[in-house]
Parts: sequence; structure tokens; C-alpha cells
Amino acid sequence: MARIIVIDDEPYILLMLKKMLEKEGHEVEMATNGVEGSELFEQNPADLIITDIVMPEKEGLETIMDLRVKNPQLKIIAISGGGRVDSREYLNSAQLLGANKTIQKPFKKDEIIQAVRELLK
Repeated sequence: MARIIVIDDEPYILLMLKKMLEKEGHEVEMATNGVEGSELFEQNPADLIITDIVMPEKEGLETIMDLRVKNPQLKIIAISGGGRVDSREYLNSAQLLGANKTIQKPFKKDEIIQAVRELLK
């Protein structure tokens, strides 16, 4: 179906999303921070990016800005469980910077699947 890159510094979130999306028929690549995710995208562009916000090296807001500037049509979902501030603030910022959808952690499988389906129509 679609090629998706998932960027998150939590290994269990990466694996859960990979399995969930592969069951839906998608090809999924994983990255543990924005630097890795951006490099994966440069090497082999994806149809959709799912990125966490709070991560080491290159966090999600910077990743969203960089990807959006170079790829205005790219579909992006931002996810966050918060950090120094409430996750809703991070997610509002992500939307202002170009995320098509935002989802608060912890999320339900249906929330992710529905968002992916809507963006890939």
C-alpha cells in the first residue's frame, strides 16, 4: 500500500507501530530520532511520516519543519506524550509547523489506523 517512516525514541512504540501498520499492508521503516528519520526519507522517500516530538539529537518539531520545507505534499502525523510541557502544547506547535494530524500518547490502535487511512486517501 504505502511506504511509512515511523520516528520515535521509544523502541516499544516503534515496534508496536511497525507491526500495526504492516498488518494494514504498509511498508514500514523505523528511526529513533529526527536525524535518522530525515536520512531514511532522503534515501528512499515515504508517503507518510509518523513522528514523536520529544526525542534526542533532532526532535520532532524541527524534523517536521525540515521535511515540510523540502516536501510540501508529504503527509505527517505527530504523536506526543509530553515532556517539559503538556503534550497538547507540543501537538499544537506541530500542527502549526505542518503536521497534518496530531495524536496524543497513549493512543488507541484505531486512532492511528484511522489517521493513516485518511491521509493516504
